Amino acid sequence: MAESSAATQSPSISSSSSGAEPSALGSGGSPGACPALGAKSCGSSCAVRDLIFWRDVKKTGFVFGTTLIMLLSLAAFSVISVVSYLILALLSVTISFRVYKSVIQAVQKSEEGHPFKAYLDVDITLSSEAFHNYMNAAMVHVNRALKLIIRLFLVEDLVDSLKLAVFMWLMTYVGAVFNGITLLILAELLVFSIPIVYEKYKTQIDHYVGIARDQTKSIVEKIQAKLPGIAKKKAE
Repeated sequence: MAESSAATQSPSISSSSSGAEPSALGSGGSPGACPALGAKSCGSSCAVRDLIFWRDVKKTGFVFGTTLIMLLSLAAFSVISVVSYLILALLSVTISFRVYKSVIQAVQKSEEGHPFKAYLDVDITLSSEAFHNYMNAAMVHVNRALKLIIRLFLVEDLVDSLKLAVFMWLMTYVGAVFNGITLLILAELLVFSIPIVYEKYKTQIDHYVGIARDQTKSIVEKIQAKLPGIAKKKAE
Protein backbone atom coordinates (compact mmCIF):
# COMPACT_ATOMS: atom_id res chain seq x y z
CA MET A 1 0.00 0.00 0.00
CA ALA A 2 2.79 2.41 0.85
CA GLU A 3 4.52 1.66 -2.44
CA SER A 4 1.32 2.21 -4.43
CA SER A 5 0.58 5.52 -2.68
CA ALA A 6 4.14 6.70 -3.31
CA ALA A 7 3.78 5.69 -6.95
CA THR A 8 0.55 7.67 -7.31
CA GLN A 9 2.12 10.75 -5.70
CA SER A 10 5.31 10.72 -7.76
CA PRO A 11 3.74 11.93 -11.05
CA SER A 12 2.23 14.98 -9.37
CA ILE A 13 5.52 15.78 -7.70
CA SER A 14 7.46 15.44 -10.94
CA SER A 15 4.93 17.50 -12.86
CA SER A 16 5.02 20.30 -10.30
CA SER A 17 8.80 20.34 -10.24
CA SER A 18 8.98 20.32 -14.04
CA GLY A 19 6.50 23.17 -14.14
CA ALA A 20 8.52 25.18 -11.64
CA GLU A 21 11.72 24.95 -13.67
CA PRO A 22 10.49 26.84 -16.77
CA SER A 23 8.94 29.55 -14.64
CA ALA A 24 12.20 30.02 -12.79
CA LEU A 25 14.09 30.20 -16.04
CA GLY A 26 11.58 32.57 -17.54
CA SER A 27 11.58 34.93 -14.60
CA GLY A 28 15.28 35.04 -13.92
CA GLY A 29 17.04 34.17 -17.16
CA SER A 30 20.68 34.45 -17.82
CA PRO A 31 22.47 37.67 -16.89
CA GLY A 32 23.58 38.33 -20.44
CA ALA A 33 20.26 37.57 -22.07
CA CYS A 34 18.23 40.19 -23.89
CA PRO A 35 14.55 39.60 -23.09
CA ALA A 36 11.78 40.73 -25.43
CA LEU A 37 14.24 40.78 -28.34
CA GLY A 38 14.64 38.35 -31.17
CA ALA A 39 17.79 36.39 -31.76
CA LYS A 40 18.83 38.49 -34.77
CA SER A 41 18.07 41.87 -33.22
CA CYS A 42 19.67 40.86 -29.93
CA GLY A 43 22.90 39.78 -31.58
CA SER A 44 24.38 43.13 -32.55
CA SER A 45 22.68 45.30 -29.93
CA CYS A 46 23.67 43.06 -27.03
CA ALA A 47 27.23 42.78 -28.33
CA VAL A 48 27.60 46.56 -28.49
CA ARG A 49 25.99 46.97 -25.06
CA ASP A 50 28.31 44.41 -23.48
CA LEU A 51 31.25 46.12 -25.16
CA ILE A 52 30.62 49.66 -23.90
CA PHE A 53 29.59 48.45 -20.44
CA TRP A 54 32.87 46.52 -20.03
CA ARG A 55 31.19 43.15 -19.46
CA ASP A 56 34.30 41.43 -20.86
CA VAL A 57 37.23 43.55 -19.75
CA LYS A 58 39.76 41.89 -22.07
CA LYS A 59 37.58 42.23 -25.17
CA THR A 60 36.56 45.82 -24.42
CA GLY A 61 40.14 46.75 -23.54
CA PHE A 62 41.38 45.32 -26.84
CA VAL A 63 38.77 47.17 -28.91
CA PHE A 64 39.20 50.40 -26.95
CA GLY A 65 43.00 50.30 -27.09
CA THR A 66 43.13 49.40 -30.79
CA THR A 67 40.71 52.11 -31.90
CA LEU A 68 42.36 54.71 -29.65
CA ILE A 69 45.80 53.92 -31.09
CA MET A 70 44.34 54.15 -34.59
CA LEU A 71 42.82 57.58 -33.90
CA LEU A 72 45.99 58.86 -32.24
CA SER A 73 48.00 57.64 -35.23
CA LEU A 74 45.63 59.43 -37.61
CA ALA A 75 46.04 62.58 -35.54
CA ALA A 76 49.84 62.44 -35.93
CA PHE A 77 50.20 60.97 -39.45
CA SER A 78 48.26 60.93 -42.70
CA VAL A 79 45.67 58.28 -43.52
CA ILE A 80 47.92 56.78 -46.22
CA SER A 81 50.82 56.43 -43.78
CA VAL A 82 48.68 54.82 -41.07
CA VAL A 83 47.11 52.32 -43.48
CA SER A 84 50.51 51.50 -44.99
CA TYR A 85 52.10 50.91 -41.58
CA LEU A 86 49.21 48.70 -40.49
CA ILE A 87 49.45 46.58 -43.63
CA LEU A 88 53.23 46.31 -43.25
CA ALA A 89 52.87 45.25 -39.61
CA LEU A 90 50.29 42.60 -40.50
CA LEU A 91 52.39 41.29 -43.39
CA SER A 92 55.47 41.18 -41.15
CA VAL A 93 53.65 38.98 -38.66
CA THR A 94 52.14 36.61 -41.23
CA ILE A 95 55.28 36.29 -43.37
CA SER A 96 57.49 35.71 -40.30
CA PHE A 97 55.12 33.04 -39.00
CA ARG A 98 54.95 31.40 -42.45
CA VAL A 99 58.76 31.28 -42.78
CA TYR A 100 59.13 30.04 -39.19
CA LYS A 101 56.70 27.16 -39.73
CA SER A 102 58.39 26.26 -43.03
CA VAL A 103 61.79 26.08 -41.32
CA ILE A 104 60.39 23.97 -38.48
CA GLN A 105 58.76 21.58 -40.96
CA ALA A 106 62.01 21.31 -42.96
CA VAL A 107 64.06 20.56 -39.84
CA GLN A 108 61.58 18.09 -38.42
CA LYS A 109 60.75 16.70 -41.89
CA SER A 110 57.06 16.89 -41.18
CA GLU A 111 54.16 17.37 -43.59
CA GLU A 112 51.91 19.74 -41.68
CA GLY A 113 51.20 21.84 -44.75
CA HIS A 114 50.37 25.53 -44.88
CA PRO A 115 50.04 27.07 -41.37
CA PHE A 116 47.08 29.21 -42.48
CA LYS A 117 45.29 26.47 -44.39
CA ALA A 118 42.33 26.44 -41.98
CA TYR A 119 41.78 30.16 -42.58
CA LEU A 120 42.36 29.91 -46.33
CA ASP A 121 39.61 27.29 -46.61
CA VAL A 122 37.04 29.48 -44.85
CA ASP A 123 34.26 30.61 -47.18
CA ILE A 124 34.02 34.40 -46.91
CA THR A 125 31.91 35.01 -50.01
CA LEU A 126 28.90 37.25 -49.54
CA SER A 127 25.69 35.79 -50.91
CA SER A 128 23.29 37.91 -52.93
CA GLU A 129 20.59 37.39 -50.31
CA ALA A 130 22.83 38.68 -47.50
CA PHE A 131 23.92 41.61 -49.66
CA HIS A 132 20.31 42.59 -50.38
CA ASN A 133 19.45 42.29 -46.68
CA TYR A 134 22.29 44.67 -45.75
CA MET A 135 21.29 47.07 -48.52
CA ASN A 136 17.64 47.06 -47.43
CA ALA A 137 18.63 47.76 -43.83
CA ALA A 138 20.90 50.58 -44.98
CA MET A 139 18.19 52.08 -47.20
CA VAL A 140 15.82 52.30 -44.24
CA HIS A 141 18.30 54.52 -42.40
CA VAL A 142 19.11 56.54 -45.54
CA ASN A 143 15.44 57.27 -46.24
CA ARG A 144 14.86 58.22 -42.61
CA ALA A 145 17.84 60.60 -42.72
CA LEU A 146 16.63 62.19 -45.98
CA LYS A 147 13.17 62.80 -44.53
CA LEU A 148 14.70 64.37 -41.44
CA ILE A 149 16.97 66.62 -43.52
CA ILE A 150 14.08 67.80 -45.72
CA ARG A 151 11.89 68.42 -42.67
CA LEU A 152 14.59 70.50 -40.97
CA PHE A 153 15.79 72.55 -43.94
CA LEU A 154 12.29 73.26 -45.28
CA VAL A 155 11.21 74.36 -41.77
CA GLU A 156 8.30 72.00 -41.22
CA ASP A 157 8.71 72.71 -37.51
CA LEU A 158 10.19 76.12 -36.76
CA VAL A 159 11.46 75.13 -33.30
CA ASP A 160 13.32 72.07 -34.61
CA SER A 161 14.93 74.12 -37.38
CA LEU A 162 15.98 76.77 -34.86
CA LYS A 163 17.49 74.06 -32.66
CA LEU A 164 19.54 72.85 -35.63
CA ALA A 165 20.67 76.41 -36.38
CA VAL A 166 21.76 76.98 -32.77
CA PHE A 167 23.55 73.64 -32.69
CA MET A 168 25.42 74.40 -35.93
CA TRP A 169 26.34 77.84 -34.59
CA LEU A 170 27.83 76.23 -31.49
CA MET A 171 29.66 73.69 -33.66
CA THR A 172 31.46 76.54 -35.45
CA TYR A 173 33.15 77.38 -32.13
CA VAL A 174 33.89 73.70 -31.51
CA GLY A 175 35.41 73.40 -34.98
CA ALA A 176 37.64 76.39 -34.30
CA VAL A 177 39.14 74.59 -31.28
CA PHE A 178 39.08 70.90 -32.29
CA ASN A 179 39.54 69.08 -35.56
CA GLY A 180 37.65 65.98 -36.66
CA ILE A 181 40.14 63.43 -35.31
CA THR A 182 40.23 65.13 -31.91
CA LEU A 183 36.43 65.00 -31.73
CA LEU A 184 36.49 61.31 -32.62
CA ILE A 185 39.03 60.65 -29.85
CA LEU A 186 36.86 62.53 -27.34
CA ALA A 187 33.78 60.68 -28.58
CA GLU A 188 35.45 57.31 -28.07
CA LEU A 189 36.55 58.26 -24.56
CA LEU A 190 33.00 59.32 -23.73
CA VAL A 191 31.41 56.20 -25.27
CA PHE A 192 33.62 53.89 -23.23
CA SER A 193 33.37 55.87 -19.98
CA ILE A 194 29.90 57.47 -19.68
CA PRO A 195 27.82 54.24 -19.81
CA ILE A 196 29.75 52.57 -16.99
CA VAL A 197 29.67 55.75 -14.90
CA TYR A 198 25.93 56.13 -15.50
CA GLU A 199 25.38 52.51 -14.49
CA LYS A 200 27.10 53.15 -11.13
CA TYR A 201 25.49 56.53 -10.36
CA LYS A 202 22.16 56.13 -12.16
CA THR A 203 19.96 57.55 -9.40
CA GLN A 204 21.89 60.79 -8.90
CA ILE A 205 22.31 61.38 -12.64
CA ASP A 206 18.62 60.77 -13.37
CA HIS A 207 17.68 63.28 -10.68
CA TYR A 208 19.76 66.11 -12.16
CA VAL A 209 18.83 65.19 -15.74
CA GLY A 210 15.16 65.38 -14.78
CA ILE A 211 15.65 68.88 -13.34
CA ALA A 212 17.46 70.02 -16.50
CA ARG A 213 14.78 68.47 -18.72
CA ASP A 214 12.00 70.29 -16.84
CA GLN A 215 13.84 73.61 -17.12
CA THR A 216 14.45 73.08 -20.84
CA LYS A 217 10.83 72.10 -21.42
CA SER A 218 9.55 75.24 -19.68
CA ILE A 219 11.89 77.45 -21.74
CA VAL A 220 10.79 75.80 -25.00
CA GLU A 221 7.13 76.23 -24.06
CA LYS A 222 7.69 79.94 -23.39
CA ILE A 223 9.41 80.35 -26.76
CA GLN A 224 6.63 78.47 -28.54
CA ALA A 225 4.00 80.63 -26.84
CA LYS A 226 5.63 83.81 -28.20
CA LEU A 227 5.80 82.50 -31.77
CA PRO A 228 2.47 83.24 -33.50
CA GLY A 229 2.65 80.41 -36.01
CA ILE A 230 3.31 77.77 -33.35
CA ALA A 231 0.58 79.18 -31.08
CA LYS A 232 -2.05 78.97 -33.84
CA LYS A 233 -0.99 75.48 -34.76
CA LYS A 234 -1.28 74.28 -31.15
CA ALA A 235 -4.66 75.98 -30.75
CA GLU A 236 -6.03 74.14 -33.80
